[in-house]
Amino acid sequence: MGVEQLVHFPEPARFPPWSSVKRRLDEAGFSVQVRMIDGELSFPDEEPPEPWGELRIGTAGGMITLRRTAERLVLVTWGNAEEPLLAARNAVAWAFAVEGEGSVEEAGAMLSPTEFRRQARMPQLRT
Repeated sequence: MGVEQLVHFPEPARFPPWSSVKRRLDEAGFSVQVRMIDGELSFPDEEPPEPWGELRIGTAGGMITLRRTAERLVLVTWGNAEEPLLAARNAVAWAFAVEGEGSVEEAGAMLSPTEFRRQARMPQLRT
């Protein structure tokens, strides 16, 4: 069973491209690699075509599934995920929210990227 984290965007046009989210994470000193694009294996540095529907990304803490809908992103981890993977998921959610001017849903509340970063457990980020 998976645990979901949601990032909402004000409109579909605000959904950020993977390249800008990846750049934001790289600049923050947090490394991720694309492992699958829309159900197909990919090279770690492969750019998914826009609009992609599902990505699986690898982090030091484990794998995160990203599912895209029109107005939101669903980040999924295993229900028994340990703290490093949950922190990685939070970092990815934060980066999408920043790049797409969105908000992260946390315990029923909608948090700005700044509020979410302040409250959520995350790996050490440079920015």
